[in-house]
Amino acid sequence: MNRYVEHVMGMPVSLAASAPCAEQFDEVMADLRWVDEVFSTYRPDSFVCRFGRGEVALTDCPAELAEVLALAQAAQIASDGAFTVWRDSFDPCGVVKGWAVERAARFLRAVPDLDFCLSAGGDMVCRSSGEPWQIGIEDPLDPSRMIATVPVRVGAVATSGTAHRGHHLWSGAGGVPEGVASVTVIAPTLTWADIDATCAYALGQRAAQWLRGRPGRKALVVWADGTPELIEGGTRLGVRDLSCVSAQASQCADGDH
Repeated sequence: MNRYVEHVMGMPVSLAASAPCAEQFDEVMADLRWVDEVFSTYRPDSFVCRFGRGEVALTDCPAELAEVLALAQAAQIASDGAFTVWRDSFDPCGVVKGWAVERAARFLRAVPDLDFCLSAGGDMVCRSSGEPWQIGIEDPLDPSRMIATVPVRVGAVATSGTAHRGHHLWSGAGGVPEGVASVTVIAPTLTWADIDATCAYALGQRAAQWLRGRPGRKALVVWADGTPELIEGGTRLGVRDLSCVSAQASQCADGDH
């Protein structure tokens, strides 16, 4: 297994691949660095900050900003306003991370027969032609252990929660979501896995109900008391059907085949 890791956008980006692909990983990182220059909310001269302050029009910005805004609007409508990039200020981070990594993964997909798992801050894009990648999901109440493992052959996994960054997620109404500890979503693309995980977490106690209305998704909601609930294909499964939970999950590493 070939492994690479660098930091960008304030997070580690790592790649596990079935063949050497240093050149493609360099392309991935260059793309993510460009996204950071455009979308960073920490750089006063970024297009996002200048747009948020009203200094530039949308037409003066890279076309990708309009693409991200369209995704944000779709997420706000789908979540009945729980998801928003306009609260105290313009902050599209809830869209950008998953979208950017999904976008950068095109350099890896262009390599024939390459199995890979691209991870950015714990969210992942995977492809495997054989055995699926086994993705570990942290217990949000005890991040030193895994609460589940999820097999992913082709798709993406994203988790929203406050275990590592504290209360940085808010509902559209401005309050702290209640009743939920973390939400993990498995979807065909990281763009929507990330958006849906963020939307569901922002909905708090309505997270599972909302996810059951999102066909084609699998999700694991961990409630504030530590109880896990698996949602698959728009239906709720009982705890005894929670096949992704492994008794030895604590021994599993993120992104191992």
